[in-house]
Amino acid sequence: MNFPHLFENDFYAILPELYLTLSTLVLLLFGVFYSTSKKHQSPSMMQTVAWLGLFCLFCTFCLLQNLPFSSMTFFYATLIMDPLSFFFKTLVLLGSGFSLFISLQYFQAEDFKDFEYTLLLLFSTCSMLLLISASDFISMYLAIEMQSLCLYVLAASKRNSEFSTEAGLKYFLLGAFSSGILLFGCSILYGLTGLTGFQSFAKLFSGVGGSLAMETQSFLSVGVLFIAVGFLFKLTAAPFHFWAPDVYEGAPTSVTAFFSIAPKLAIMAVFLRLFLVGFYDFLFSWQSILIVSSLLSLFIGSFGAVSQTRVKRLLVYSSIGHMGYLLMGVASGTVEGVQSVLLYLCIYSVMTLNIFAIVLSLRDEQTGQNVKYIEDMSMLSKSHPLLAFSLTLTMFSMAGIPPLAGFCSKFYLFFAALSSSLYFLAVFGILSSMLSCFYYLRVIKTMYFDQSKQPFQNVKMDHEKSWVITLTTLFVVFFFLYPNVAFLWTQKVALLFLG
Repeated sequence: MNFPHLFENDFYAILPELYLTLSTLVLLLFGVFYSTSKKHQSPSMMQTVAWLGLFCLFCTFCLLQNLPFSSMTFFYATLIMDPLSFFFKTLVLLGSGFSLFISLQYFQAEDFKDFEYTLLLLFSTCSMLLLISASDFISMYLAIEMQSLCLYVLAASKRNSEFSTEAGLKYFLLGAFSSGILLFGCSILYGLTGLTGFQSFAKLFSGVGGSLAMETQSFLSVGVLFIAVGFLFKLTAAPFHFWAPDVYEGAPTSVTAFFSIAPKLAIMAVFLRLFLVGFYDFLFSWQSILIVSSLLSLFIGSFGAVSQTRVKRLLVYSSIGHMGYLLMGVASGTVEGVQSVLLYLCIYSVMTLNIFAIVLSLRDEQTGQNVKYIEDMSMLSKSHPLLAFSLTLTMFSMAGIPPLAGFCSKFYLFFAALSSSLYFLAVFGILSSMLSCFYYLRVIKTMYFDQSKQPFQNVKMDHEKSWVITLTTLFVVFFFLYPNVAFLWTQKVALLFLG
């Protein structure tokens, strides 16, 4: 038997991940040799490796768009390529690329000399791509751990900051705890069924009434519950969110921007695939915990953000609230629910990118420090009127004010919840959205009306962030004029996924 032909097509399907892995290893060798070269006086390779990393992400994106297969399973059904994985891989590559792109000036200002930062970001992106394609417990867990190990180090990458070290340590401890819960749930299901593949669970559970005893069904529900809790930890959903504010606050701002965009996309992708395909017949078992988590996320996110005075902690609690909206769509368990989640993720990623690009551009010329407190933004409308106007529009969009993009995404989520008879959840989401207007308007009030004794003397913005802020602001403002592209794309993915 000629074994090399056994996986011939499989390697075509995984070509973007292979390219990104090999190119990252080449960048590692390049950075090590040049940064330790006495001939070249041991230069700092941070900027060079960052630009090369962006080029690698761009090439990976091009490979993904030109794959010869649109749908297939490979490596003995441990990985899968379908429209859902293509959708999330596209978002992850764009999110990782833009989060690195807006951080280039931040590296110079903070005197980052460790080029390994970019390599860790590329390795974590590669693991996210594998996680999105995961169709088996083994491949899923290995990809999650590979991603998590990179993220632990990224959180603690600012070596001269004790807050960054604390953030990395907390992230490691709580990440290991959540991984243990997830693995325990997987082991329960494997011990009861002897299966690890998502599709295998779907086939088995479709006839659960006649093939499994009641006691076995109860134990299976417990296993599904543990897996759900493990994923809710990873998604920073309440009441499993306690690590998020400290980690996101202590990590470097560029890392926080990356954390807020890319990892959640990958976790949400495998979460949708596992629960809406593998565990769909246990819908009423896991739907209740998602509804409770959604309600708590909306409540804690809204009331937690009201009392915050730091910018990053405000954004963290805001993201917890947004996770409540996403869980609302997942709990619907319908095609409309999946489509609303996909559309919300697209728009939320753009809005998050816009906000962090603005936060990274706000740096005091005298102290060299990034903006930390909300009051530091006082009178930003006079020093940077266009920047203040852009942030105002994005904050209104985050609050769901029509006709901005955020209103379209929330409206479709509420529609999906109502169509699934989740009336109380939809009403609570609307009330939470109204409450969120308070802390978003407080930021706008600070920029336009408050005065500070020591106003921020902002440095000049670099071209990278100015382009990103311009494009994302235009998307937020003019999305309602032509939303058909996003609506049709997400509808097609949802139909092919659940159809």
